[in-house]
Amino acid sequence: MKARRRLAVLPTPLHRLPALERKLGTGPLHLKRDDLTGFGVAGNKARPLEFLLGDALARGADTLVTAGAPSSNFIAAAALAARVCGLRCDILVAGAPTPVELASRSGARLLFTGADRDDLDRLVDEHAAKLRAEGRDPYPVPRGGATPVGALGFAAAAEELADQLAGDATVLIPTGSGASLAGFLAGQAAIGASWRTYGVSVSRPADRMRAEVLDLATRCAALAGTPAPDPRDLHLIDATGTGFGQVSDADRRAMRTVLDTEGILVDPTYGAKMFAALPTEAPAVLWHTGGLPWALKP
Repeated sequence: MKARRRLAVLPTPLHRLPALERKLGTGPLHLKRDDLTGFGVAGNKARPLEFLLGDALARGADTLVTAGAPSSNFIAAAALAARVCGLRCDILVAGAPTPVELASRSGARLLFTGADRDDLDRLVDEHAAKLRAEGRDPYPVPRGGATPVGALGFAAAAEELADQLAGDATVLIPTGSGASLAGFLAGQAAIGASWRTYGVSVSRPADRMRAEVLDLATRCAALAGTPAPDPRDLHLIDATGTGFGQVSDADRRAMRTVLDTEGILVDPTYGAKMFAALPTEAPAVLWHTGGLPWALKP
C-alpha cells in the first residue's frame, strides 16, 4: 500500500434516514457522511488526498500541481492539503479569472488558463514539465485526483463501509472524475463484497465514463495488489442533465426534501443529483460527498 498522510477523521458515520424513508415510501436508506471528514470543507476529497500527499511527500516533491473549475471542491481541498503538508501548490483554473477564495486563502498560486475543463489535465502535465525545467520537483495531479494512487482512498473506504454495514446493499456514489467510484470498485473486489454499486455521473455521459472508471479501477487494484473488479459490478446512472454544475428544479427539490426531513444539507452538483436518482433497490447506502449547498434558495 502506498504512503498515506492522514488528513480526515475516519471512519465517517453511517446512519439511517427514517424520515426520508417515510417521505419517499422506500425501504431502508443509509447515508455515509463524508461531509464530516473533518478536513476543511473537503468532504470525500480528503480520502484521495491522503494518498496523493503521502506519495508526493515520499517522492520528495516540493510543489503540488492540479487543476479544476473555479467551483471545484477538489482544488480548494488540494490547496489546503498542500499547505498543511508544507508543499507549494499551483492550481490551473478553467475559464477566465474569477474569485477562488478557499484555494487562494490556503496559499495556492492560481493560474487562470482560459481553457475548457477537458484541457486541464494536459495543461497540468505541461506546467509540471516547466517546473522541472526550472529545477523544481512537482507532483502533478489531474482533475479530481483521478489516478490509481488517488483511487486508493476509496478502496480503503470500501473496507470502512464493510465494517459498518451488515448484509447486502445498493451503494450510490456521485461521480465526477470517476476516481472515487473506481477506487470503491477496486476495494469492493478486494474484500469480496456483493454490493450493487451505482455511479451517478454528473460530469460526463455514462457511456463515456464506463471505460474510464473500469480502467482506473483495474490500475488501482494492480497498485494495491488485489483482484481487478468485475465489470458487471459497475452500474452507471447518467445525471449530466444540461451540463456539469447546472442545477435543475429536481435537484432543488431533492435538496429541500433532504433538508426538511433529516436536517441534512447536500450540495447541488453532486449530492442533490444522487438523491434525485434514487434506485428502487433497498437497502441503499447514499454517499454524501460534502460540498457547499449554494443553490438551496429558489
